[in-house]
Amino acid sequence: MRVVLLKDVPNIGKTGQIKDVPDGYARNYLLKTGLAAAATHEARSSTQAKLDAEQKKQARIEAELAAAAKLLDGLQVVVAGKTGAGDRLYGSVTSADIATAVQRAAGYELDKRKIELAEPIRSLGDYKVTVKLSGALTPVLKVKVVPQGS
Repeated sequence: MRVVLLKDVPNIGKTGQIKDVPDGYARNYLLKTGLAAAATHEARSSTQAKLDAEQKKQARIEAELAAAAKLLDGLQVVVAGKTGAGDRLYGSVTSADIATAVQRAAGYELDKRKIELAEPIRSLGDYKVTVKLSGALTPVLKVKVVPQGS
């Protein structure tokens, strides 16, 4: 039986592909679970339209991430913290603090979970922080930690 795969199916194929599968497998598993539809002209065109829409959406998201990476790469943000003796901070500068500083400096709302701190920032100074927007896009922020009130 010829079917159009509506979702990725291990050992069979990927979404949108037309495959020949045994009749029993198609009727009893693929069609019942919604993983595939009979290979009619309507099913093919519907699946193709969904794939095209998904590709456009993915391209739009990638363009937005590339623009964000260009904006964030090399951006310097200033974070103020309470200090004690010897330029040590009470507590540490968190990824949430950096995300707030980016929001103030560039107007870009950055998810704090995308900020990668190799180690906690616990003293004054300049630091480089990596932001993981996607697999290939990893801009580097410059974070300057200054004493509060200066």
